[in-house]
Amino acid sequence: MAARGYLIAELDVFDEAVFYSEYMEKVGSVLESYGARFLVATDRPEVIEGDRKVKRVVLLEFETFERAKEFYFSEQYQEVAAFRFRSAHTHLCILEGHV
Repeated sequence: MAARGYLIAELDVFDEAVFYSEYMEKVGSVLESYGARFLVATDRPEVIEGDRKVKRVVLLEFETFERAKEFYFSEQYQEVAAFRFRSAHTHLCILEGHV
């Protein structure tokens, strides 16, 4: 079985108006076009090690690692991501893994 691709994001939203009315309104159709599947989206992560304050976590699954990278670096997503850059601080990783 081929390795899946995962995108994990930790977000601290500082401008909810832009994040929810611009970024979230537009990102769904781009995610759908790349076959992304939400595995987790929560505003209540519990940090059990370390001193990091994590406010929101999103975990997406893609068919392959390459597909996850294609999504992130696509012109479609980068246009939408501009709204996230203006409204949230983010730590984001793309991972390769087997289920």
